[in-house]
Amino acid sequence: MNSFRSLGAMKSVSIATVAPGISEALIATAMGLFAAIPAVIAYNRFSNDADSLTSRYEVFVEEFVSIVNRQAIGIRRQA
Repeated sequence: MNSFRSLGAMKSVSIATVAPGISEALIATAMGLFAAIPAVIAYNRFSNDADSLTSRYEVFVEEFVSIVNRQAIGIRRQA
């Protein structure tokens, strides 16, 4: 942003005019990437862990329902 303001205010443009603004933008970009990359890695890890846990719960529910149904059928046959 500072670079564009400088360009608008000056009649002749040189590298010395735009370099500080470009440097500022590059530093801001690097800081953003420094924060974003670990955040995305952590999000993906926790998302995969949650998916794995959900799958395990689904298997547990299927097995539990199967056991309860077998026991219910056994109780009906005994009665």
